[in-house]
Amino acid sequence: MLKIVVAGTTALFLTASPIAHAQTSSTPERLNAADRNTLTDMRIDLVKAALQLTPDQEKYWPAVESAIRARAEDRKARLAKIGETVGRRADENRVEALRNRDPITFLQRRSEALAQRSADLDKLAEAWQPLYKSLSPEQRQRMAAIAVLVLHDMSDAVDRRRAQSEDED
Repeated sequence: MLKIVVAGTTALFLTASPIAHAQTSSTPERLNAADRNTLTDMRIDLVKAALQLTPDQEKYWPAVESAIRARAEDRKARLAKIGETVGRRADENRVEALRNRDPITFLQRRSEALAQRSADLDKLAEAWQPLYKSLSPEQRQRMAAIAVLVLHDMSDAVDRRRAQSEDED
C-alpha cells in the first residue's frame, strides 16, 4: 500500500520537477494549456489512486475533483492577468515604470487575487469535507503523507524563486 503511494508520488515529482525547474530557470519556459491540464490530471489521479476509495466513497469524489479543477482554472486566470500587467510594463523603461507605479492599484489587485484564492480554498475544503469524514485511518494517513510531500515541494519552489529574485536584484 505504502509502495503505491511512494511510487505515485515519485512519478508525480519526477514529471513535475522538470516543469518546475523550467519555470524557475533564468529563461523560464511557460507551460502551455495542455501541459497544465496534464499536470492537474496527474495530481488528481495520484490523490485518487493513493486514497483507494471504496464504492461508497466514490460518490463524494466528483465534487472534490471539480473543486480541484476550478481552483487550477482560477490560478491560470490569475497568472494570465499578471502576465498581461507585466507585458504592459515591459514596454516601459525602468524610469517610466517607477514613475507610473501605483501602489494602491497594486494593493487592490493583490487583495482581489487573495480573495479569489481564499474562495477557491473554501470551496475545496467544502468539497473535501464529506469525503474526508468517510476516510479510514489508513486513507487519512496516505492523504496526510501526500499533503506533506506536496507542501514540502511547494516550499522548495518558493525558496528557489526567492533566491532567483535576489540574484536578479
